[in-house]
Amino acid sequence: MTKPTIGFIGLGLMGGAMAGRLQDQGYALTVLGNRDRTYLDAAIARGATEAKTAKEVAAASDIVMLCMGTSDHVEGRMRGDDGVIAGLRKGATVVDFGTSLPASSRMLASEVASAGGAFLDAPLGRTPSHAKDGLLNIMTSGDKAAFDKVEPVLKELGENVFHLGSVGSGHTIKLINNFFGMTVANAMAEAFAMADVAGVEREQLYDVMAAGPLRSGMMDFVKAYGVDGDATMLAFAIKNAAKDVGYYAKMAEDAGIDSVMSKGTLAALNDARDHGQADDMVSQMVDYYAQKFAK
Repeated sequence: MTKPTIGFIGLGLMGGAMAGRLQDQGYALTVLGNRDRTYLDAAIARGATEAKTAKEVAAASDIVMLCMGTSDHVEGRMRGDDGVIAGLRKGATVVDFGTSLPASSRMLASEVASAGGAFLDAPLGRTPSHAKDGLLNIMTSGDKAAFDKVEPVLKELGENVFHLGSVGSGHTIKLINNFFGMTVANAMAEAFAMADVAGVEREQLYDVMAAGPLRSGMMDFVKAYGVDGDATMLAFAIKNAAKDVGYYAKMAEDAGIDSVMSKGTLAALNDARDHGQADDMVSQMVDYYAQKFAK
């Protein structure tokens, strides 16, 4: 069978790896980037076609994929005279791989349906290195018929491809997942900083904690930097973590809930972001707490 044509918008670190994976599997891509052309140019060198607008991407594609930083970025590429919706083919599917607000996904799904297409939110788990090998976790939600149609393509990108129900469910679960993960990471980072204050070795603290039920992958990621000095094990920037936990808090607020646990995590991430650590990795929150406790 002929492979569907794919439009890919947002070739950053993750999107670039995903585009490369799709090209490895023989898909024809039409691409649209932003400021950094590193991965965009790499895709073009391998045969991808560069579009000038999101509308052009949509007009050339059976499936339009977006991998962008915020809901505002996604909405900006979707709407307007030069947006995806304006150029969408009848029966095409739009897949948002970013981490967006569920309410935004639901609004876009309605607009895409009115244009004759289908919208799936499909936030990602794991890292760009997993993306290169097609080993992502993909949390898809939206119209089941549309999901079934694009599932073979999603399985080229993901080891675990979920369908989680109505549109917005994927982003809801991703935000809860990231809130939990970033809260654990911050707790471990503070624990290492408290060990410094209390005069015990970080590695000894880790050894005791890791011997019991507290041990987790996130704990090990923070230990990789806090003890071993390797920040690359958790390749997720503090500014992105702050955005995701902020979206979680906004989702809770929209539901009429006053989130308790997100407050401390979000305050710390925002403070670190605003005081020079925006591009540091989340495991480097250890330094934030260590500096704060040293004052």
